[in-house]
Amino acid sequence: MTDKRKTKNIVSDRVSRIPRSAIHEMTRLSMQVEDPVSLSWARPAAGTPEHINEAACEAINKGLVSGYSASIGLPELREAIVEKLDRDNNIKAEPSEVLVTVGAIEGLSAAVMALLDPGDEVLIPSPNYSTHAQQVALASAVPVYVPTVEEKGFSLDIDAFKKAVTKKTRAIMFCTPSNPTGAVFDEKELRALAQVALENDLAIMVDESYEYFTFDGAEHVSLASIPEVKERTVSCFTFTKTYAMTGWRIGYVVATADLVTQMLKAHIPFTICAPVVSQYAALGALKGAQEWIEKFRKKYLALRDLTCERLDRLSSIFEYQKPKGSYCMFPKILHKDGSDSLSFCKRLLLEGKVSTTPGVAFGPTGEGHLRITFCDSEEAINKAFDRMEKYFSK
Repeated sequence: MTDKRKTKNIVSDRVSRIPRSAIHEMTRLSMQVEDPVSLSWARPAAGTPEHINEAACEAINKGLVSGYSASIGLPELREAIVEKLDRDNNIKAEPSEVLVTVGAIEGLSAAVMALLDPGDEVLIPSPNYSTHAQQVALASAVPVYVPTVEEKGFSLDIDAFKKAVTKKTRAIMFCTPSNPTGAVFDEKELRALAQVALENDLAIMVDESYEYFTFDGAEHVSLASIPEVKERTVSCFTFTKTYAMTGWRIGYVVATADLVTQMLKAHIPFTICAPVVSQYAALGALKGAQEWIEKFRKKYLALRDLTCERLDRLSSIFEYQKPKGSYCMFPKILHKDGSDSLSFCKRLLLEGKVSTTPGVAFGPTGEGHLRITFCDSEEAINKAFDRMEKYFSK
């Protein structure tokens, strides 16, 4: 049996100061519950489109996947990414400005290591994806949370960003469309934030994992499409959300060629290269039929509307901002026990058999909320809300 006291003595302060993930704590608890329904994982229930699987199988059968690729990624994949960026993101790039990564997460980690020194501060909107702050902490840098404006759909508070800048601030980091709130930051907001970066000589790291999933006329704008800040922006993308490829762990980063060279110094000891079979699958995704993306978007829109309808029937328990993007939303808990979101979500799981994610995982202004995802089936969402109605009626 492991002596936890001895283990504590050999663990770094950098890691030990990071709290255990509330997201994964809920996953652990779910395994102890019989027949739980999950609204907690941002993992699409749809399978990977068959033509992508076939591209991977073809590469395997041709013997192309048993060795490493170049650490920066397959040349033909990076060329296809350049075409996609020009077509869909209005980003002009060269293959030397593209680094293929193990999902957006590893790309962001490499960016953090390349851009930050110990003690540097990074401005992060709150609520925001919890892993971003953990990545900053692992680099021995400091996440500084800037509250968003919930009553305006979790929009950016530009004045608050300006006030949060200190002599130690080195970067801004955020995702749009947002996980967990579903906010989509418009061009006006992004240009205002870009101006903060320019005036203070800051780098910007943007997680664009949900780029295609926007609703109600909202449009995703890539910050690197704004020429003034392109050279100080690291744009992180992933195939995992776009093509329902979460298990393939494949994404990419776009930055200047010089910065990609520096990021490789972190990428190589982290991973050597992204999984080669997944790179060929990603190439198949880009070269194959793109109508799957719109099919997924329409599906998530219908599931978002269903989730909102079911939340409306629980208006004494939750209030919410209708998400304009991603497949996440972030209701405020009105119930008397909602101030402790972790305890609230644990009880809902253990007694109501519905798994959600406590808002405390997403920054200081996340407390008092929970995250719900709507990327599963209509049946699963209805089943979860049927259980919640029964649970809260008690």
